[in-house]
This record gives sequence, structure tokens and C-alpha cells, in this order.
Amino acid sequence: MGAMTPSAPVEQTIVVIEDDGHIADLVGLYLREVGFRVLQAPSGERGLELFEQHHPVLAIVDVGLPGIDGFDVVRRIRQKSAMPVLFLTARDGEIDRVVGLELGADDYVTKPFSPRELVARVKAILRRGQPVANAASTTILIGEGITIDMARREARAANTAVALATKEFDLLAHFANNMGIALTRQQLLDVVWGLDFYGDHRTVDVHVRQLRKKLGDGLPLATVWGIGYRLG
Repeated sequence: MGAMTPSAPVEQTIVVIEDDGHIADLVGLYLREVGFRVLQAPSGERGLELFEQHHPVLAIVDVGLPGIDGFDVVRRIRQKSAMPVLFLTARDGEIDRVVGLELGADDYVTKPFSPRELVARVKAILRRGQPVANAASTTILIGEGITIDMARREARAANTAVALATKEFDLLAHFANNMGIALTRQQLLDVVWGLDFYGDHRTVDVHVRQLRKKLGDGLPLATVWGIGYRLG
């Protein structure tokens, strides 16, 4: 009795790294309304400090930050964590989108945007990142020296854990569950990213390229021309 009510659990913390105070406040307001604990940072440097101190479940990062830009912020985060990241940007070029995806971004929202849509995307990212209830607890061999553990959400190459972003792991897991089956890019988008994702087929290509780069030549992930990709 008499104990203080604890703040929201750390696993529900979201860091918003955005130098425009009006946008940061608006995003924070809508996220708090649905129960998240929100920490706001006006610079990349401060955002990295909050990431280290609070271990958030997700970061929303503006690309055009003063000082360290959003891409550099995420590069530094990725050295230590596969935490989901959603980019905010005023840019709408394919180059920016591709760079963001290659850094392991889980989604990419262009300003101006609907705050409610942003919240929906955050929820979808976190839903997709949750372990599947009936995931196999055993490790599956998917290539030469390459294994994936669905329950631990861990991939290993040459017996060394490989840091995969949330979407990279989800894509690899879907391939592993459909070994030997050619899957179209649209099928992969619908299942791995969900029907509420607004990206295009380029998103799949970028993530496949990242899987090949990180897991190496032992990954038997083949391009099926005119269709999509096949594992094994």
C-alpha cells in the first residue's frame, strides 16, 4: 500500500527523434493517447542518449536532423540493436527510401502525414515483431552453415549470431517456412509487411539484398526471374 504507480513499462517506450517541436509534440500526443511512453529528442545526439538510457521498443527518426542526420543515427543504433525504426522525412526520392531500407528501417513516412496513420503503422510494426505463439522451438538448417531459430528470433551463420533488422528476420522466417517454393514479391509484401504497408516491390528487393549480404554465399536464396524469390 502507498507504493507509487509505476510509469509505463520500458518495453512500451518509443523515442521520437525530430527537431521540429510541433511535429514531435503531435506525434507524442497521439502515441501517448494509445498507451505508449514517449521520449522526445530534438537532435540525433540526444536521441542516441535516450536510446542508450531507456532501451525503447521502437524509434521514430526524422531524416533531416541538424548535426547527425537520421541515417547516421540509425547506422549507430544498428551497431548495437535490431530495434524497429520508422523514418520521417520531407524527402520523397527513391534513393532516400532505398538508403533507409538498407539501414534496416521498418517503414518510411513522408511529411505531411496523418498522425493516426503513423500510430497505425507503429502498431503494425510492433505486432509483426512479436514472436509467433506456435513458433517452432527447434533450430532449422536453411543453408550451408546457416540456421534460424523461430522462437529465439535468431539467425546464425558459421555458428555466429547475425544481427538482422525486424523485417529482415521476418522475411527470412517466411522463406524458411516455405522452403523450395517460389514466392512473388507481392506475396512477400502482403505476408511479411502486411496489407497495411504502402511500399512497393523494391522494398522486397532491398531486404533480399541485405539478407544475402549479411548471411553470405551459404544462403541458397535464388531469384526466380519473372516471379520473385525461392529459398532452397
